[in-house]
Amino acid sequence: MQLTNVKTQGENNLKTTDTNLTIIMKFLLLGFSDIPKLHWFLFGTFLVIYMIILLGNGIIILVTRVEPILQSPMFFFISNFSFLEICYVSVTLPRMLMDLWTQTGNISFFICATQMCFVLMLGATEYLFLAVMAYDRYVAICNPLCYPLVMRHKACVQLVTGSWLIGIPVEIGQTYQIFSLPFCESHQINHFFCDIPLMLKLACGDIFVNEMVVYIFAALLVTVPFMLILGSYSRIISTILKLPSNIGRSKAFSTCSSHLIVVFLFYGSASITYLKPKSNQYEETDKLLSLFYTVLTPMFNPMIYGLRNEDVTEALRKLFHKIVAL
Repeated sequence: MQLTNVKTQGENNLKTTDTNLTIIMKFLLLGFSDIPKLHWFLFGTFLVIYMIILLGNGIIILVTRVEPILQSPMFFFISNFSFLEICYVSVTLPRMLMDLWTQTGNISFFICATQMCFVLMLGATEYLFLAVMAYDRYVAICNPLCYPLVMRHKACVQLVTGSWLIGIPVEIGQTYQIFSLPFCESHQINHFFCDIPLMLKLACGDIFVNEMVVYIFAALLVTVPFMLILGSYSRIISTILKLPSNIGRSKAFSTCSSHLIVVFLFYGSASITYLKPKSNQYEETDKLLSLFYTVLTPMFNPMIYGLRNEDVTEALRKLFHKIVAL
């Protein structure tokens, strides 16, 4: 139904000026229109996933706020990270659910730009946040005597605030330079949300400078935090291996492994998407990779940080008993 109406919708989504310049008024998110028979199955699946993400991350936020045993810098960062995951997934998944429900993908120029801007800002925040969490583990394991002083509450708040704010001006500028480009007559975006690589494919004329700016900022926001994470964990692993006790080594590795799993899930899929060259050949692969860092990572986050952490599971058990006793 959607594919047969693309031409008709396209006529309403284009406006031609007197100088023969085509101005895009709306875009069409194709999403999963190539598999119409699975629309309702996908809608139900992603709706359940969205509920799991909200519930799971919400529980992590709640338990780290109310349980005294979890009042430490590490859990302060995990709580804020869970809130970030809720924000991140809420930028894309509700829109995808609406498109699957209505079986249309029309999105206005302004809404598309706004969505892309928030995806980029929250993505940049996540990169920085993962680096901050790695630094927290580095100080806790490599300099435990200095940990209470270095990671005092004021410093933690400053690190969280900086992670949220640093990417905002950069990504607003990125969004402005992308949406200031002239777009060709094609207004179809083969994705379930507006993203830089797809918007560049729709742009007309010479966009080499724009592409270089995108790659430079992407490289900075991806590689700099990643190098900080690698540096932190190289020191952490070196310190852990020097611990005399096997119990101490296993506990330290268990604490760090949860964070490393999230790092590789998010960095692996997102880095391939943003740093690889443009190609129409891998558009469906890009869609699947995007599902990893926009949907699956936020869903796995509560399981990774909750079920793998003894303090969190114990706090959840106490909270459950308190709720039952009410």
